[in-house]
Amino acid sequence: MESEPPQELTRSKYSLATELVYIDNSDGSGTKDPYNASSMPIYQTATFKQSSVSQMGEFDYSRSGNPTRSHLENHLAKIMSAKRAFVVSSGMSALDVIARLVKSGEEIIAGDDLYGGTNRLLSFLNKSFDIKTHHVDTTDATSLLPCLHPTKTRLVLLESPTNPLIKVSDIPEIASVVHEKCPNALIVVDNTMMSPYLQRPLNFGADIVLHSGTKYLSGHHDLMAGVIGVKDEIVAEKIYFIINSTGCGLAPFDSWLLLRGIKTLAVRMEKQQTNAMQISEFLEYHNFKVMYPGLRSHPQHNLHFTMSNGPGAVLSFLTGDVTISERIVESTKLWAISVSFGCVNSLISMPCRMSHASIPATVRQERGLPEDLIRLCVGIEDVNDLIDDLYSALIIAKAISANR
Repeated sequence: MESEPPQELTRSKYSLATELVYIDNSDGSGTKDPYNASSMPIYQTATFKQSSVSQMGEFDYSRSGNPTRSHLENHLAKIMSAKRAFVVSSGMSALDVIARLVKSGEEIIAGDDLYGGTNRLLSFLNKSFDIKTHHVDTTDATSLLPCLHPTKTRLVLLESPTNPLIKVSDIPEIASVVHEKCPNALIVVDNTMMSPYLQRPLNFGADIVLHSGTKYLSGHHDLMAGVIGVKDEIVAEKIYFIINSTGCGLAPFDSWLLLRGIKTLAVRMEKQQTNAMQISEFLEYHNFKVMYPGLRSHPQHNLHFTMSNGPGAVLSFLTGDVTISERIVESTKLWAISVSFGCVNSLISMPCRMSHASIPATVRQERGLPEDLIRLCVGIEDVNDLIDDLYSALIIAKAISANR
C-alpha cells in the first residue's frame, strides 16, 4: 500500500545542526532566564515562592515543572518536530509513561526484535494488567494485519533500526495501515538508535516518539534520562498528567546535563557514523555477516535512507560460533565491554549474554536472535585505532588468520 509523502510538523529556520545549539526565545517559546545567562542555569529548588494564595506563578513545585526542565523540553520539541516534549528519569520510564495510556484488556503490537528492557516491561504489563502484546516482524507491514483490532489495539511500538538485529521498518507505510484500520491506535517509535539528528519519526506518521536520553542525546553516559515527543495536544496533556502524578520528571541537574549534551549531538554523530561505516566495511571484507544500514548489502538499505539522514553508529555481526564471539569481546582493549550505546567511547557486547539476557533463550530462538551475535557501538576515537584493536581481537579469537 502506497503511503502519502511525510508532512513536516514544523519548519526549522536553520539546519538541524544549527538548531541543536541555537535557542531563540524571541518568539515567546521556551523559558527565558531573567539574567540572560548564555547557558541555562540549574534551578536546583523543590518549590517556588508565590506572590499570593490565589495568583500562582508559572512554576510552583519542581515535580510539576522546573525552569531548567521546561527549557530543555521546549528545545527538544523543536528538534524532534513535536508539538510538546517531556523528559523523565530514564528511557524505560519514558516507555512506562506511554504504556499507561493503555487500559486493561487493550492490546499492543510490537516488533519481534526489541531491547531486552522493553520486552521485560511488556511481559510485566501482560501478567499484571491483562495488556497483551503481539510480537510481529515489523519489516513487513502486512504482518500487523492479523493482529490489528479496531477497538483493542491501542499502541503499535516500533524500533527502526531494531536493536540488536538492525532491521528497518517502513514507518510511513505502517502508520498509514494502522491509522486506517485502527483510528484510535497510536504509533510509537523508539528512536534512540538514530537520535533526532538522523531521523524524526513524527514527520513520517508516528504519533509519539521516545528516546533513551542516556544515549546519543546525552552522549557521555553520565546521566539517566528519557525523552517523549508528542504531536497531538490531547495526547500530550495525558502524558503530562501521568508524569506529574507519578513524579518521574527529570531532575534539574540532569536536565542541565542533557541540554548540554544535545548541543554537541551533530558533531558526535557525524564522527561516530563515519567510524561505524569504515568498521562495518572492514568486517564485511573479512567475510563476516554484518548488519548495518549504511552497507548496500543490508536488505533495507534503500528504505532506511528514505526516512533517515545517515546510517547511525550501531552495528552487529555474526561469527558463527558463540565461543569465538566471547573471545573476541573479551580480547578487545579500546572497546569496553558494556551494555548501552551512544556515548563518545566505543562499546562491545554480546546482546544474548547482556542487554537481551532477560529474554528467555527459547523466545530468543523463536525470534531469530543468534546467540553468537556481537554488537558494536562505535565512538569518536581514531578509527584506525578501533580497527587495529578489533583486528587483534579477531586474531586472538582465531576468527580470522593473521595473514589475511
